[in-house]
Amino acid sequence: MIRSFVRANHKIRVPNVRCIGPDGNMIGVMTTGEALKLAQTNGLDLVEVSPNAEPPVCRVMDFGKFMYEENRKQKLARKNQHNLVVKEMKFHANVGDHDYQTKVGHIKEFLANGHKVKISLTFRGRENIHRELGFEVMNHVTKDCADFSTLEQAPKLMGRGIIAMLGVKSAKV
Repeated sequence: MIRSFVRANHKIRVPNVRCIGPDGNMIGVMTTGEALKLAQTNGLDLVEVSPNAEPPVCRVMDFGKFMYEENRKQKLARKNQHNLVVKEMKFHANVGDHDYQTKVGHIKEFLANGHKVKISLTFRGRENIHRELGFEVMNHVTKDCADFSTLEQAPKLMGRGIIAMLGVKSAKV
């Protein structure tokens, strides 16, 4: 990641710098004034590349081009970054067959779009006594979606509900 402020030319305030020439070869340690004169004779700028080194490393280069390239790299990195979206599908222990099929269809759709899916099952009232029914529903869902997904988090009891997480099946297999 680029620093918010890059020192160049007269903003470099250290007495000595390790200088790299415009061709990329190491010139050596010299005073900042000498390095600045070298950069000006080549019609370029003296840019501080590594300020934390001892002595700081400076390079003779075109500063405007350097900043342009760094900004392009940042934009490309932001463009290629993938935002992870987690969709949630809620069930109940006594879900009807048609509702179940509809929700499983939606889960398959989410997985096809590359999203993770959090499956939650909430117990209402006396359903909490028959937790095995909830686990049966959750296991049924994970089996029905096994062709499209991988089970990232097995169904586990959390408070008044059961939670499981499905991820997209990788194409590398």
